[in-house]
Amino acid sequence: MNNRWNHFLSEVTNHIRSKEAKRFVASELEYHLEQVKKEWMGKGLSEAEAEEKAVNQMGSPSKLGHEMNKLHKPKIDWWLIGLLAITMGLSFLPLVTLGDELSDGYLVMKAIHVLLGVMIAAAMMFIDYRKYENKGWVFYSIGVVFLFLLITIPNTIINGVPYFMIGPFQIESYYALPFLFLGWASFFNNPKIKLWQHFILFALPLLLLMAVPNLVVSFIYIVMVFVMMWWSRISRKAAAIITVISVLGAALFGIFAWSTVQVYQFARILGFLHPEKYPSTWGYTYLKLKERLASAGWFGSAAKSAALPFEHTDYAFVNLTYHYGYLFAIGLFVILSLFAARIVMISLQINSRFGHLLLVGGVTLFLVQFIYNVGMMVGLLPLTSMSLPFISYGFIPMIFNVFIMGVVLSVYRRKDLILNRTV
Repeated sequence: MNNRWNHFLSEVTNHIRSKEAKRFVASELEYHLEQVKKEWMGKGLSEAEAEEKAVNQMGSPSKLGHEMNKLHKPKIDWWLIGLLAITMGLSFLPLVTLGDELSDGYLVMKAIHVLLGVMIAAAMMFIDYRKYENKGWVFYSIGVVFLFLLITIPNTIINGVPYFMIGPFQIESYYALPFLFLGWASFFNNPKIKLWQHFILFALPLLLLMAVPNLVVSFIYIVMVFVMMWWSRISRKAAAIITVISVLGAALFGIFAWSTVQVYQFARILGFLHPEKYPSTWGYTYLKLKERLASAGWFGSAAKSAALPFEHTDYAFVNLTYHYGYLFAIGLFVILSLFAARIVMISLQINSRFGHLLLVGGVTLFLVQFIYNVGMMVGLLPLTSMSLPFISYGFIPMIFNVFIMGVVLSVYRRKDLILNRTV
């Protein structure tokens, strides 16, 4: 490469502000110049003459640099950021509705959660996700280690969720999900990994989750992997066969497990199916939630009653509906739905297979929480510890969901910095 060539590339990239875009444009131009140079050499020109011709053919480096700066400028998805800002503000309402029943310390902690969430989403946006495309084994291993520690270290159980402490940090199964999510995006993008290897990689965390145990995280993990599989390098035929076999296997396991159901577990199932028959025990919470929804009205209930347990966490949707009415609930449902719609729209603009898998996995993780939480609030699904994204109080759910949105922002920021050729 002669000095004229180097000078041309340097002058073009001097007009590009983003460091990431500089590297991308330099790589693209160098590739294009090399192709043009080969064409001229094929016509009988010397290497030096061909390089000169190739540079001249590109035109003004200043004009080209300005055009490339506009075209390949890293993007910021203001729509998604706007939705985050709205939901972060709304997330204080479940605490506000409880009034004096919770101390001001909860509001302070919520403010800290929101601040940390904003910082994490912003940091994730500026991290180049493409650097971790081949780091799946690292992320997967971290997730597995988290689960292994939950089994081996003596832990505490609160509300059915086991955890252990490392200093001031409460470590539980949810911490493994982001790492497993990044690991599977890499695995499904790697053509060298065979189907039987995928099976082993899938089974290990699932067995550990069942040993912890945490059925909620297990459910989220299973749905995430299966949805990502349908958008991976695995053929649709193979994905269909795997899905059918898995569903049949789950059905057989369910039949077997039914024979081992304990009395209290059977009572919980009956409480969900027929809550009116168990008004003071297993059906109590279902009836109370139904009662609150029925009395909410379009603008909230005028008669305020004592708060139910978990109204600021798992039951936040019913809490807000009861206090602010059906119109507010519909608006909140639409706002949260827009997150999923926006991620799907972004996925249609992405040429990176790895980035596409991250978006598919991210929207799946978000929708599983969102749909299940609303479903159990309206009585369609059994009650369990499933948070409403961004709205429910809690540090782990907040960080988990802002991490997902941070990944989406990172992919969107670099949507025009993807090579559409084989180098």
